[in-house]
Amino acid sequence: MAKRNNLQIFILTIGVFGILNTEMGVIGLLPSIADHFNVTISKAGWLVSLFALTVAVSGPTLPLLFSGIHRKKVMLLVLGVFVLGNIVSIFTSNFTILLIARIIPALFHPIYCSLAFTVAASSVSKEEAPKAVSKVFIGVSAGMVAGVPIASFIDSAVSYESAMAFFAIVNAIVFIATFIFVPSMPVEERLSYGTQLSVLKKPIIWLSIVTVILLNSAIFGVYSYFAEYLKTVTNMAPDTTSLTLFIFGGANIIGNIVAGKLLTHSPNKSIVSFPLLLGAVYITLFFTGQFTVPMTIITLIWGILAGGIIANINQYLIASSAPEAPDFANGLFISSCNIGTTMGAAAGGLFISEMGTQYVVLVGILSLLLSLVTILLRIYMLTPTRQLSR
Repeated sequence: MAKRNNLQIFILTIGVFGILNTEMGVIGLLPSIADHFNVTISKAGWLVSLFALTVAVSGPTLPLLFSGIHRKKVMLLVLGVFVLGNIVSIFTSNFTILLIARIIPALFHPIYCSLAFTVAASSVSKEEAPKAVSKVFIGVSAGMVAGVPIASFIDSAVSYESAMAFFAIVNAIVFIATFIFVPSMPVEERLSYGTQLSVLKKPIIWLSIVTVILLNSAIFGVYSYFAEYLKTVTNMAPDTTSLTLFIFGGANIIGNIVAGKLLTHSPNKSIVSFPLLLGAVYITLFFTGQFTVPMTIITLIWGILAGGIIANINQYLIASSAPEAPDFANGLFISSCNIGTTMGAAAGGLFISEMGTQYVVLVGILSLLLSLVTILLRIYMLTPTRQLSR
């Protein structure tokens, strides 16, 4: 049983890697896409922004609609849609068709990720659930971080079509592995849509959503402009910048492993500590960001906190607020993260245009201060009910 669960979690981890790889990997292909389809770079950017917007919109709704259907069949459906979308992307010469081939899979994106978190958590005991979910998040981090350089490398070494084929191949492999190795997973106790939607009546769920939005805003309000920060503030050479971004990505995976253990043993202490620790990192970044060596060390610590631990904390905040509707809760988590990312990136751009690149760090600090307030309020609301262990 343990071996089967480990294999299942591994397949889910590779699955979310394939999904996130399809979403984020295109960033490394935007110049080639602009040339290939004879469009501007800003128009090519629609492939990223519209994908994220579609995920934000479908996050709470599609997992809810598919929550009563056989889980293995739903996962195969989603993976099949991603494979077909990627195949169309390889062969089309029309930018509008390419855009449609991106938007349709984006609609199904939250379904697979929501199921991956739910299935991973339900395959182990309640106490071990955060650790199982953290393993799946390794695939999320790898997809977000590794997708861009891998796709960019294949594009430059071979061709744009080969890079798009890489996305299709990863999803196809997961489809086959899911079909062969993942056991049948019928929904034994189907929850009505009304029952699941009723969690929105709980103040704690809305407070958790706001907290997740603020925490993700704190991360991506700064990280969205990290490469620009390294270029203009730290004055790093392009090769050193790439290495620094790679360090951030590797640290993400370390953070996922750490987060699983922390949330299993002391969730509340970990959640409260996070904005304080990251706030200290941002303050240090603000005053020493012009120096290369301190910047590299800061990046490592920042990557552990921001990339790995934050994702697990965000999922835990919402999932633990609505344990009676896990699929819907995970959909809310995905949507909240995307909203926070969009808001943070927009605020970061505003701060840069008004004050300069160095001051983008203030977006992160302000968001963290607000998130600390909502976190403490959330713990206060939950303490009398004793819904969390510590």
